Amino acid sequence: MTAMNAMFEGLAVALVTPYRKGAVDTDAIAGLAERLVERGARALYPCGCTGEATSLTREERAKVIRTVLEAVHGRAVVIAGTGTASTDETIELSREAIRLGADGVMVITPYSCRPTQEGLLAHYRAVADAIDRPMVLYNVPSRTGASIAPETVAKLAEHPRIAAIKEASGSIDQTSAIRARCDIAVLAGDDALYLALLAVGARGVVSVAGHLVASDLVELERHFRAGRIGEAEAVHRRLTPLFKALFIETNPAPLKHALARLGWISGEIRLPLVTVRPETAKAIETAMDAVGLAESPRRSA
Repeated sequence: MTAMNAMFEGLAVALVTPYRKGAVDTDAIAGLAERLVERGARALYPCGCTGEATSLTREERAKVIRTVLEAVHGRAVVIAGTGTASTDETIELSREAIRLGADGVMVITPYSCRPTQEGLLAHYRAVADAIDRPMVLYNVPSRTGASIAPETVAKLAEHPRIAAIKEASGSIDQTSAIRARCDIAVLAGDDALYLALLAVGARGVVSVAGHLVASDLVELERHFRAGRIGEAEAVHRRLTPLFKALFIETNPAPLKHALARLGWISGEIRLPLVTVRPETAKAIETAMDAVGLAESPRRSA
């Protein structure tokens, strides 16, 4: 396995951005990063959708990336989310993340403008040409309105710096079609499909639930790789209610509620997202209790 391929194996976590009194809470970010590395995360992905990237200023993005890098101190890979609706801005943010020390960047498909496949090819190639670190494509059409076709992924995989794709289309067929066309590292972008995507060739996951159950997701992959499919499925079944609860409302609002219940962050979220409804909070807490995630007696204020 090459060093680049090793960057895209196993558990990665799409890192949330905690706030306190409206400002980025660097202490909470560092605490989360430390906890996740200790529990087996091989990579952290700050400033993605889970990190509310579109609500962060450029200065805040830099602060988040710098804080994560300092916290992990080389013990995990740091892949910074840098994608925007503008190619030029994406290049600028990618170069800045790399200057700060990020090991690579993750670039979401440009949102709102809904580019054609030709536009996606030109966009990603322009960004990859402008940087000197690995790039992860991020396909999440439910958020962006555009999907990277498997044929387009295969063409992009020919670029020496386009190393992986976070596949969050919700389609097992999409991953199968990508794997049939090229050997790019596919990372599950949906916890509920992680086991299924491992079965069709995914190499890892960029997880939301990993904030809460990192050790369990490491165990799931370990069982799968060892051929203990029944044991892997048992972990999957046990965690599925939590996977579902974390997406009852728009991510990361449910996750922030869960983390606040554990006392790890304040739970603040930025508009236009809002805190979860009471019935959603109850469902999240029920799912947490079922997997042994007990409420902290001393919540963060």
